[in-house]
Amino acid sequence: MTDKTEEAERHRAKMAKRKAVQDAEVASKIVEKGLLIVNTGPGKGKSTAALGLILRALGHGWRVGVVQFIKGAWSTGERQALAVFGDRIAWHAMGEGFTWETQDKARDIAAAERAFAKARELMADETIGLVVLDELNIALRYDYLPLAEVVETLAGRRPGLHVVVTGRNAKPELIAAADLVTEMTLVKHHFAQGVKAQAGIEF
Repeated sequence: MTDKTEEAERHRAKMAKRKAVQDAEVASKIVEKGLLIVNTGPGKGKSTAALGLILRALGHGWRVGVVQFIKGAWSTGERQALAVFGDRIAWHAMGEGFTWETQDKARDIAAAERAFAKARELMADETIGLVVLDELNIALRYDYLPLAEVVETLAGRRPGLHVVVTGRNAKPELIAAADLVTEMTLVKHHFAQGVKAQAGIEF
């Protein structure tokens, strides 16, 4: 037996053992439920990851709801692209910009309250399988919404509903209630080199 044949056989045996372990691990997972997913952290990609889930859900024929808490109703590539799905996606941009833009906390609180009311409405719609609450973490960070009430609402969602919450600085109480939490870590960002936000990348 040549060295290459022996190496190939060792590799095959190693992968067969690994497959058996992986198959057993997968077979042991039997719970199916709606997930509360949190995308947080200082790195870029939190909303983008949620958009990937939206696309996946649409690919499986689901209806999807989106509420944007801080971002205003400006034109974005994702919103234009997803418009082709018609009423299979309910998109609600209900923010008025970041707090340093409005400079009016009462107005920001009112906008967040309207957005969360819409979120409740979408979560109650049994034709919707996925709801994305984009930048809800920012609204919670600035105390625009009562944290305990929001966490209770999300934790008490109907069993099959998946909810994704995005934004930096997720509150510990929300992280504790979540099923899946991903923290985007900032390693390097082009903004620091003077590169402006660009269509197709940031919006």
